[in-house]
Amino acid sequence: MGESIPAPRCPVSGLSTDLYELNMAASYLRRGMIGPATFSLFIRRLPGTRGYLVAAGLDDALDFLEDFRFDPGELSYLRDVLGFDEETVERFADLRFSGDVWAIPEGRLVFADEPLLEVTAPIPEGQLAETYLLNVITFQTAIASKAARCVDAAADRGVFDFAFRRTQGPETAMRVARCASIVGFAGTSNVEAARRFGLRTVGTMAHSYIQAFPTETDAFRAFAADFPRQTTFLVDTFDTLEGVRRAIEVARELGLEGGVGIRLDSGDLASLADASRHLLDEAGLTAARIVASGSLDEYEIARLTSVGAPIDAFGVGTKMGVSADAPYLDSVYKLVEYGGRPVMKRSPAKETAPGPKQVWRRRQGAFDDILALRGEQVPGDREPLLVPVMRAGRRIGRGDGLTAARTAFRHDLERLSDLARRLDGPVPPAVGRSAALRTLVTDTERRLA
Repeated sequence: MGESIPAPRCPVSGLSTDLYELNMAASYLRRGMIGPATFSLFIRRLPGTRGYLVAAGLDDALDFLEDFRFDPGELSYLRDVLGFDEETVERFADLRFSGDVWAIPEGRLVFADEPLLEVTAPIPEGQLAETYLLNVITFQTAIASKAARCVDAAADRGVFDFAFRRTQGPETAMRVARCASIVGFAGTSNVEAARRFGLRTVGTMAHSYIQAFPTETDAFRAFAADFPRQTTFLVDTFDTLEGVRRAIEVARELGLEGGVGIRLDSGDLASLADASRHLLDEAGLTAARIVASGSLDEYEIARLTSVGAPIDAFGVGTKMGVSADAPYLDSVYKLVEYGGRPVMKRSPAKETAPGPKQVWRRRQGAFDDILALRGEQVPGDREPLLVPVMRAGRRIGRGDGLTAARTAFRHDLERLSDLARRLDGPVPPAVGRSAALRTLVTDTERRLA
C-alpha cells in the first residue's frame, strides 16, 4: 500500500439538501430562532440480516460541515427560482457551520438507537446539515457493514473490492473502496481510490483480452511477458480446466514463479477450484494462488469456505458495492434539544429520546451497551463511544483516519458474539438505557402531555 494522497476538496453545494430544510432554516432566521439545537443521527432498527453495523462516513460528513456555504450562483437560484426574499438570501449568504459535533469514530460497531453522530449548532445550521449527513453516514455505514460480513465469511482468506463498475456512480465507488478497506478488504481494483486512500491495487485481465488474441495461449503468453511479477490468468473464457492447463504451460515456458495465479469467474467455483488446485499442484505450482470472483457475497463465500474449496482470495463486486440484501438503513436525524430544553417525538413506532446522548461500552468482555445522557458520569468499567470531532465549525485533529478505523473495527469485532455475527438470523446485543435517561424521557413525556 502506498501513502494516502488526499483528493482536492471540492466544496459540496449548499443546495445539496431537501427543500423543506431550506424552508425551515429560512423560517428560523426570520424569527430570530438561532439558539443552540442538538440533532441526533441514529439507526432506528437494524435490517433483519444484520447483527451489527460498522460506523462509516464521518470523514465526508466533517468535510461537508467545514466547507458549508452558498456561492453566488446558489444564492441567485434561491432568490430568482425558489422565491426566497432578499433578506433571507442575505442571511443564507453569511451562513457557515459554527457548531460542535460528537461522533462514534469510524470502524466502531454500532447498534440500534445509538447515535452515530450528534450536531449541536444554531438551529438553522443544524437543520440544513440533515440531508447530507444522513446521506453519507447512512450509505457508508451500510456498505462497511456489508463488506465486514464478506471479510468475516472469508475466514482469513483475502477479499478484494471489484465493485467500481456496478456502484451507483463513480464517486460512490471511491467511498465503497474506502469503506471496504476499513473492515479488512486487502485491496481494490479501483485505481483512483487506491491512489486517494493509499490502498493496494489488484487486477488481472478481462475476457475481452483473451478474445482479442488468436488463441488463449497467445493471450496468456503476452500478458505474462508484460507482467511477469503479477501474473494471474483468467482461465474461464472457453473451457476452465483447459484454461488452467494452458496457464500452467505458459508459466512453465516463461519460468514464472512468485506471483502466479489463476482466476475463476464462473461455473461451480468449489469443484473447479478443487480440480484446478490438483492440476497446479501436479505441475509443481504449489504456490500458485486461486482467486474466485463472479457475483460473490458473504453467503456464497461462506458456502465455499464451508466445503473447503481451495480458494485463496475472493474478488467481491456488485453485491457488496450496493449492499444488495440491505441497500438502506432506517436512519433518522432528530432534534433532541433546543435552547436547553429537551424535546422528543412521540409518534407511534417512531418515538425518540430527549437530550444529547452518550453510549457507554464495556472496556472488556461482551457487548451490553448503555445509552445515556452526555453529561452523565461514565462508569469506570466502561468507555464513552461518542467523542468530540468538531468544535466551532472546525475539525479537532485529523490523523490517520483509516488506520485508526481499521484498528477500532478489529478490536470490536473480536468481542462480538457468534450470535450477532451469524449471516442468517443474527441476534444483535441489547442496548439498555441509563436511569437518568429513563427519568428524562418520563419527565419530558409529562411536560408534553
